[in-house]
Amino acid sequence: MSQAPDRLRFVTAGATARGPRVGVQDGAVGGPDRFASLSALFPQVSFLSAGPAWPEAVSPRFDVLIVTIDAALALEVDSAVRRLRSQGAAARIVIVLHDADVATSRRLIREGAADVLPGPASEATLAACIERLLVAHDAATDPSQRSGRVIAFLKAGGGVGATALAVQSAAILARRGVGQVCVADFDLQFGAAALYLDLADAMTVDEVLSAGPNFGDTPFASTLARHKAGTAVLGAPRDITPLEFLSAAHADTLIDGLKRDFAITLIDLPGVWTAWTNRILQLADEVVLITNLSVPHMHLVKRQMRLIAAQGMDSQPLLLVCNALTSEQQSQVSLRAAERALGRKFDIAIPEDRRVMNAAINEGLPISAVRRGTKLEKAIGELCDRIAAGVAVDVARG
Repeated sequence: MSQAPDRLRFVTAGATARGPRVGVQDGAVGGPDRFASLSALFPQVSFLSAGPAWPEAVSPRFDVLIVTIDAALALEVDSAVRRLRSQGAAARIVIVLHDADVATSRRLIREGAADVLPGPASEATLAACIERLLVAHDAATDPSQRSGRVIAFLKAGGGVGATALAVQSAAILARRGVGQVCVADFDLQFGAAALYLDLADAMTVDEVLSAGPNFGDTPFASTLARHKAGTAVLGAPRDITPLEFLSAAHADTLIDGLKRDFAITLIDLPGVWTAWTNRILQLADEVVLITNLSVPHMHLVKRQMRLIAAQGMDSQPLLLVCNALTSEQQSQVSLRAAERALGRKFDIAIPEDRRVMNAAINEGLPISAVRRGTKLEKAIGELCDRIAAGVAVDVARG
């Protein structure tokens, strides 16, 4: 920092810049001292002036664009939303939001902002944001840096067996050799994925965050406990933890690290919606929505699907799973009637086999180690086929 220039010299529009390029709207990050500090932290980055106003069209020379708006001014917010929609993925856009509020921040993230920082943003906040986006830029432009897939397991309601399905799916995928597999339990209050695999001492989400601001650098592949089936486990906190313990920024960093180290990460989410669970669902490559067959559960599924659509995620791949299906249930509510009520078909129907599943949970084993060739194992295998198909598509695109 002692060698930082007195003032950041912006590269002119016609200059040829090497490395990532960050465009900055005038006043978005602060005065000359702030520019000098940021430039010293990122000597490989070229900072370009974006002018006094947010440009209508993002120049290709910007890999990251930092702008500022005021949440108290409705016209500025509406204009920002319009620009985000029109500019799409042309640049990763960071908005420094003055008079910030949760609703406006969520709206801007939902419309495509790469990050929303409450203004005025501190140097540490700006540096962390720029670094995260530049790492993502390097991964996107360097074919050698492959990014794994994240599959979010979302419950239609309580007690539908989502954790057991996530754990058993992870075990099957690991055995198939699709690459390194992790199951991450983000149910901060009642998570039990580590217990289902008899790994009570597994590293937990709160222990990872206790490493400090650089917790995203945790080498998850070598640090997390592994079941003998091959899957790694990131456990839920051992004690009931407030949901606000995590933030959307934490979720970003955790997902980045897990995608860096694992080919597939299955995330068991709590049965509530928060800013960070919403962010995980946005970042997920696929969502597995799990329900049981009953009239109340069909209403819960429709409620979840409406909220997913309201959050702008209705185009995201979604697998609808009917779990623990019995003939008695179908005698009261048929699958076909449930599908008509939902307006779509179930992708997978998994039969109930309480004896085998309970034995697997109590002994911390894959169901194949309890009994091989069951209909339950075959159905979960079909779910894994759908998940692994996405990995194959990613490999082919790569």
